[in-house]
Amino acid sequence: MDKKEILKFCFENGLLLDKEVLNLFTEIGDLASIKLILEKVKTHANQKIITKSFFFENKNQISKYFLEVPGENREEIQKLKIKLGLNIEISKEINTNLKTSLEDFKNELMNPLKKDQEFVVDNSKTNPSINKDVKILSNFSFLNNKPEVKDFVKYFRNRFLEMKKTLQEHVGLNNLVSINKISGSKQNISLIGLVSDKRVTKNKNIIFEIEDLTGKIKVLINSTKKELYQKADDIALDSVIGFNGSGNREILFVNDVFFPDSTLIEKKNSPYEEIALFIGDLHFGSKRFLEEGFLKFINYLNGNVPNTPEANKIKYLFIVGDLITGIGNYPDQERDLKIKDLEEQFSGLANLLSKIRKDILLIISPGNHDGVRLMEPQPTLDEKYAWPLYDLKNAIFTTNPCSLNIGAKSNFSGFDVLTYHGFSFPFYANSVPSLMTKKTMNTPEEIMKYLLKHRHLAPTHSSVQYFPHDEDPLIIKKTPDIFVSGHTHKSAVSYYNNILLVSISSWEGLTPYQEKFGNEPDHCKVPMFNLKTRVVKILDFE
Repeated sequence: MDKKEILKFCFENGLLLDKEVLNLFTEIGDLASIKLILEKVKTHANQKIITKSFFFENKNQISKYFLEVPGENREEIQKLKIKLGLNIEISKEINTNLKTSLEDFKNELMNPLKKDQEFVVDNSKTNPSINKDVKILSNFSFLNNKPEVKDFVKYFRNRFLEMKKTLQEHVGLNNLVSINKISGSKQNISLIGLVSDKRVTKNKNIIFEIEDLTGKIKVLINSTKKELYQKADDIALDSVIGFNGSGNREILFVNDVFFPDSTLIEKKNSPYEEIALFIGDLHFGSKRFLEEGFLKFINYLNGNVPNTPEANKIKYLFIVGDLITGIGNYPDQERDLKIKDLEEQFSGLANLLSKIRKDILLIISPGNHDGVRLMEPQPTLDEKYAWPLYDLKNAIFTTNPCSLNIGAKSNFSGFDVLTYHGFSFPFYANSVPSLMTKKTMNTPEEIMKYLLKHRHLAPTHSSVQYFPHDEDPLIIKKTPDIFVSGHTHKSAVSYYNNILLVSISSWEGLTPYQEKFGNEPDHCKVPMFNLKTRVVKILDFE
């Protein structure tokens, strides 16, 4: 829009715009909407000088003016709201005590977020009418303070205590004692400890250093005990493990090893025939996005494919991270981009997803390409960039990871689903001996079994970036009915202790970056799970 037109209107109405606001208004190709907003500001706010800070300071009232803009101009105006700072909502814990003075109140507003204040999960933008069908079970807080050493110490301390509770129930851990209670004489005991070090001796024995809240001790696994040795060889650093054996306060010679492990669960069947589908790793915005296959998929969802009566029973569509391809996620990514703006990538994807029939619930969680922080747990998609998705009335936004329940009825408890994008998977695929042998970046279900065995999504300190919470959000506290992951771009369905494991394929063709690491991705494969019959099918839209 021509700046002169805006300036002429402002001059005629006695208004002054600062340079920043003028430039933002100029980007909007809709003079009528700009005039409407400025008239409202002048009439109701009695304001002559218009600055960006004025919009922010009066955002509650001014946001109402934006709602009066005609619907056909909504997208452009929504972008303007974001750039004016009117569309970023932050929930935080605040002290509810009355302020003793105006000065105290002003100081609190001006100070950075205090250490004990947190970002909290906000599902308020989810359509209330669909909350009854999907219940979010996890409730992570998102801290905004800079972590200190003591925060990591507390994090691992509390992780140890939580995992210890699970291991204490294991019948094989006889005569369980704390490390500081071990006497100087040889005895048969069991210990629960966090593995802080691991090395192999000249005789090929494995020596772990483990610690609990009372002390440290070395434990030795003899190489002649082959089955035990294989179990011990796969133990990840920082895991909480149970050991049984004989020894003294200097060293424990191990007879058996016990993992927290996910318990064997009963297979459930819903009394109602509903279907859940699982996708992710769309990488919309990439030159290699497989749009033709995705349009075929949408056509199927909408019941337009002959002889597919099951399509009408689809109720849930999980989209487990990397919805867009993002920007700057790997070296020279720009040459692979068709759309080079993050917001435009979300806008184009929202346009595609809007074509899906509205009675299918879209359960959307982020991945490492989606413009949210890499530290886990990851918050829901940032509305500053992903606002077009938030306009979808059938979308539910969750964190990564997330525990949720689907399909619950008055006479049925529903299915507990654990979703995790899988950013930790490459670390374990390339560091755990048995997983390396199986080339598990191409068999990700084996990594999922391994993590369920440890009851943790990223037990080793360096396997992901994470924020040290008081309670570790990556612990698998409750055994899920379904565990869904992505990131590897490999399609797989398997079972472990009756837990349905689902790994999702990709909707992006093989990139040179993936090829360099030996990835062999699957494309356009969609696992389908019938909640009543438990039948699993893999749909192929390639």
